[in-house]
Amino acid sequence: MSDTILIKAGEGELAAVLEALRRFLGERLQTTDAVREAHGRDESWHETHRPDAVAFVHSTDEVSEIVRLCSDAKVPVIAFGTGTSLEGQVSAVAGGICIDMSGMNQVLQVHPEDLDCRVEAGVTRKQLNTYLRDTGLFFPIDPGADASLGGMAATRASGTNAVRYGTMRENVLNVTAVLSTGEVISTGGRARKSAAGYDLTRLLVGSEGTLGIITELTLRLQGIPEAISGGVCPFDNLSGAVDAVIETIQSGIPIARIELLDEVQVRACNAYSKLDLAETTTLFVEFHGTAASVAEQSERFGAIAQDHGGREFNWTTEAEERSRLWEARHNAYYAALALEPGKKGMTTDVCVPISKLALCLTETKADVEASFLTAPIVGHVGDGNFHLIMLVDPDNAKDMAEARRIHDRMISRALAHEGTCTGEHGIGLGKIAFLETELGAGVDVMRTLKRALDPHNILNPGKIVSL
Repeated sequence: MSDTILIKAGEGELAAVLEALRRFLGERLQTTDAVREAHGRDESWHETHRPDAVAFVHSTDEVSEIVRLCSDAKVPVIAFGTGTSLEGQVSAVAGGICIDMSGMNQVLQVHPEDLDCRVEAGVTRKQLNTYLRDTGLFFPIDPGADASLGGMAATRASGTNAVRYGTMRENVLNVTAVLSTGEVISTGGRARKSAAGYDLTRLLVGSEGTLGIITELTLRLQGIPEAISGGVCPFDNLSGAVDAVIETIQSGIPIARIELLDEVQVRACNAYSKLDLAETTTLFVEFHGTAASVAEQSERFGAIAQDHGGREFNWTTEAEERSRLWEARHNAYYAALALEPGKKGMTTDVCVPISKLALCLTETKADVEASFLTAPIVGHVGDGNFHLIMLVDPDNAKDMAEARRIHDRMISRALAHEGTCTGEHGIGLGKIAFLETELGAGVDVMRTLKRALDPHNILNPGKIVSL
């Protein structure tokens, strides 16, 4: 963790808040060790820090009342969705009250004619798309895990579809949020664009619960494509696959998904998801459009891939086969963990301009090959974004020192190429120092905002910026 100053609430203040919350929530305030443990960790390698209690909420008004009580006593508050974040965002490093949003799981409104909807923060992406199935619409952001939409907004998530549909930043029109005083605000309406003052929506999207707790969202929707084609294309080497990606993007082919898996990750997916792919660097590709357009795009991509050493590009419009492939891609993290049972995944991600992707990827791969750690590479390479999953024993000092060395080199390399220390995982606990390197004085502006909106530092303290 960074040098962030964290001051825990006094025992008397905390006891008073817990007593008030018991009267307010009854059995929906939980203090058992098991519940606290489950809410003090995410999918990352970071140490678990348990909250003092977990409040299971059903409405914005309840969140507001909890935050108001905590604000008066200066007790920390951490919002919790599904716990799938990857940089320790939900860890209660200063104790306090965890607000579990999973009970706020209602789709409140759908406006098919305007291609938008309003949902509570605990609705998950799969739940929303199941609800939308009969409307001919879908929500395109898919970070892999079935994350809550509030959590996805808070971490500015993206995923495999981002190359065509953007990230949460582009797909959230408005949020309802509870500020550190308990005050409830709405940041906008349903209009597709606005020049009305500061962009509070984008301020809260990506703030990781440090400026406000998102309780409702208005989201852009997309029409389900008439036709979808997709498939896999193996390559003899990493550089050929990346060159094929770059030419595909630069050629203006409207690709919907283009994902890279190195040979280690393909081997993991074969074993975990019962696939029989060639165990070599592989691109997973998908196109959306009309039957004629997706066929044309698939053929054009196949020709580009062949020019860069790609083997036969096998594509299909059969939904069942495509779903099987993409389910395997979404389970890549769990497949990687299964390579060495008992170890944890120390994950990191960077994003660079696409012209720098080949160099950044191949140099990172060289670091991994020279190491004793197993570390599959997988990436949303159409955006210049890729991930490293280093399998480590957190109690083994040698493992952790080597993982941090590779991690730091990868991020420093990305920053040297005018990239970013995180394309989608966020800052959380793990990348505070790198944010300072990346943005310099810009982090001072973030501190000013944090102090203005959360003067007592109760909203998810210890994340993003050090105070």
